[in-house]
Amino acid sequence: MALEPSYLEYAKRREGYDHDLYEWSSIFSRSPVGWPGGKSVAVWVCVSLEWFPMTPSDKPFRAPGHMVTPYPDYRHYTAREYGTRVGFYRLLDAFKKAGVKASVATNGAIAERYPQIIADIVAEGHEIIAHSTDMNGAIATGLPEAEERALIERSLAALSVAGKKPSGWLSIARSQSWNTPRLLKEAGLTYMCDWANDELPYAFSNGLVNLPLNHELSDRQVITVQQQSIDSYAQQVGDAFDWLAGEAKRYGGRVLPLHITPYIVGLPYRIDAFEKLLEQLSKRREAWFATGEEIVASWRTQQ
Repeated sequence: MALEPSYLEYAKRREGYDHDLYEWSSIFSRSPVGWPGGKSVAVWVCVSLEWFPMTPSDKPFRAPGHMVTPYPDYRHYTAREYGTRVGFYRLLDAFKKAGVKASVATNGAIAERYPQIIADIVAEGHEIIAHSTDMNGAIATGLPEAEERALIERSLAALSVAGKKPSGWLSIARSQSWNTPRLLKEAGLTYMCDWANDELPYAFSNGLVNLPLNHELSDRQVITVQQQSIDSYAQQVGDAFDWLAGEAKRYGGRVLPLHITPYIVGLPYRIDAFEKLLEQLSKRREAWFATGEEIVASWRTQQ
């Protein structure tokens, strides 16, 4: 039985996607990318440095890791604060030992409440990425455009104490509205980390670059959600590096993101394994440890 012709009529039926945000592209058919010094795997350490208000907001949704028991939820609040008081400084020490420069996705509230942390990040030469205002500053469709624009502007304004406007953006839970890519571009940002669908940067049609931040390999997903050990996490990161290094021999450079959280990895029974992981990766001849800003800049020169 023949189909009705109208059934096949769809204006956006074409190769790739049914949107115009960016073009479809297979990573295996692109021109090879190379990283500085002949390296083939860009290792990108991205830290989520977050401030959780005591009372969570459920509009548009409650951020992962937020307060859950009847308020005041001191158990989760203090566990999260451990990240800024203790865990983050262990990470700074780990980065220094390994000679690693990281990107720190920072809530604006961190700059307002703990300016010394911002000063310490800058002093160590790490990059600051804008990460909304605080963990109540989530974005989703339905958030009025004016409110979303103001949220982005407040986040960037708070982080101005670093002495340099961030070039990158990470949304809470990587959640966006239909307006977010346009509003980020209008705000003067160069790249974002919300879309996890690749292992190389790629450009949106408006010129904004997406630097994919893998979710499945984050410490929150592996250790907190899946309840695996830090040793399992380290093994999976090492396996991912091995695979990408092998693939890069045929197809060109790759990006391995390490998305970590101070109150998870910075605990005394996990930080040792994380330090060893950084040491092992830093000894790999294929590895180029770089900030998000550096990776995007290098990639853009090759397009």
